[in-house]
Amino acid sequence: MHDLKTIREAPVAFDRGLARRSVAPEADRLIELDRDRRAVQTELQALQSERNDASRLIGQRKAKGESVDDLFDRVGSIKDRMTELEVRDRVLGETLDAHLAALPNLPADEVPDGKDEHGNVEIRRWGEPRALDFVPKQHFDLGEALGLMDFGRAAKIAGARFTVLKGALARLERALGSFMLDQQVQQFGYTEVSPPLLVNDQAVFGTGQLPKFAEDLFRTSDGRWLIPTAEVSLTNLVADEILDEADLPLRMTAFTPCFRSEAGSAGRDTRGMIRQHQFSKVELVSIAHPDQAVEEHERMTGAAETVLQRLGLPYRIMLLCAGDMGFTARKTYDLEVWLPGQGSYREISSCSHCGDFQARRMKTRFRSAGGKGTRFVHTLNGSGLAVGRTLVAVLENYQQADGSIVIPEALRPYMGGLEVIRR
Repeated sequence: MHDLKTIREAPVAFDRGLARRSVAPEADRLIELDRDRRAVQTELQALQSERNDASRLIGQRKAKGESVDDLFDRVGSIKDRMTELEVRDRVLGETLDAHLAALPNLPADEVPDGKDEHGNVEIRRWGEPRALDFVPKQHFDLGEALGLMDFGRAAKIAGARFTVLKGALARLERALGSFMLDQQVQQFGYTEVSPPLLVNDQAVFGTGQLPKFAEDLFRTSDGRWLIPTAEVSLTNLVADEILDEADLPLRMTAFTPCFRSEAGSAGRDTRGMIRQHQFSKVELVSIAHPDQAVEEHERMTGAAETVLQRLGLPYRIMLLCAGDMGFTARKTYDLEVWLPGQGSYREISSCSHCGDFQARRMKTRFRSAGGKGTRFVHTLNGSGLAVGRTLVAVLENYQQADGSIVIPEALRPYMGGLEVIRR
């Protein structure tokens, strides 16, 4: 959500930011709606004052035995006008809020221009892809050949974009999640949380999935939403709260299932585990002081990188361009892991700084120590990491010519000492 005061003070800059997101100018319309609403509110306040004066005068005249018929008529007309204005105020407020809620966050100055992924900029790389003396297979061929990955039976009971993992691969998925959680809690100080997987409308609005992206979500028959990411649950834990400055930053992590309809992804990654309706992810969320948020963004990205480094998985970091960022982000780094089976880098984590965009929607502020008033916090979120895609990366990067999979050393304690997965 955007600040109307900022829009009024710098409408050209606001529209310039929207243009970088390929969104048409909105400042003039928003300012006009705001002006109309404030005029209505000003008139309402004046009428309320006039009605109060008339009510006092009625009391004075009655005490003197004087006629009050004219004042009753005036109070009645004021009440009728106020009723009209209250309706007008509500309609203007709802219209204004709807326009604001549909607009994406504005990109930070350092974010490159661009309309899609082709405008993203590579920041750095880590690790060298293995030199293989055989043609690498993709993860689904490896998993099916091991007899531990079953798409057919998953489709039989749930439809497309689901997977059944069995045996060592099911344990590998669990091991990855536990390993990631331990890294984030023990090394980076995130607090582990087990949050609800079902949330209400306000929670999904607060983090920006509603109203614009409802088709990307799954909704239950009683009006709740399955979380598309634990970001929704974790970030909203502080909704409608005023925090103490001394408690910032708050750092939280959760290992949860996530659910996405993948609307609009028809024909993309239809085979395998890259794009699923249900997947697991270790999420990172920070609630930060505005002056600390840029540093917190770099720290969060480093926390996600450390997981890949400990697993020995080559990756690169991309700074997303304005047109490829998520709706709520003002700056995003994508971590892309090397997949030899595909011969390309694929996203495995996005770490985003959202500024005060989500905080305004959630009404989350903090009170400065010894200061007056409150300010909106800044929110940040990232994957640390997407567990299913990390499993894909392990299978493809640690595959052997015979189809077996070597377990990365960092995971062996979580796998009961198992070193190789064989059929």
